Amino acid sequence: MTEPNSLQSVLEQLAEAEKSRAEPELTSRQRRARTVARLAAVQALYQMELAGEGVETVISEFANHRFDADIEGQPLAEADEAWFADVVRGVVERQRDVDAAIKARLASNWRLERIDSTLRALLRAGAWELRERREIPKEIVIDEYVELAKAFFDDAEARFVNAALDGVARDVRGQAG
Repeated sequence: MTEPNSLQSVLEQLAEAEKSRAEPELTSRQRRARTVARLAAVQALYQMELAGEGVETVISEFANHRFDADIEGQPLAEADEAWFADVVRGVVERQRDVDAAIKARLASNWRLERIDSTLRALLRAGAWELRERREIPKEIVIDEYVELAKAFFDDAEARFVNAALDGVARDVRGQAG
């Protein structure tokens, strides 16, 4: 894992990457809010795993204290709070299925529990979206989570996220989906 970037640099990196892909039915502001929601969902899943907090507690904390707040002296960009809550709740509610989808794409000698907890949160959120939000093109879901991986890790981990989520997409959506 590389040295963590500042929140502002992560958001700038994601905004730059967003220029090359887009969910066509969303405005630029809505796409940015969804990207921020995905980042927050990964952070929330990570926090839940490490602190053992419940899903509703974490969602409330983000809604009441993190969204629309300053982090590292910078205002956090607007988040699609409904999308955030859907991803976090969805991963928790379907974690057994989500984990099985990810495990099917790991090398035979790897267990999901051995993967870094931030990387595990990224994979879980991405796999849930691929399984449950079929209206979002798989390329967009994969690209978003790969870009998030790049914000936290080196290229090797980003390539791993890309390969794992691409495999999950093929498994749950087939070649076309």
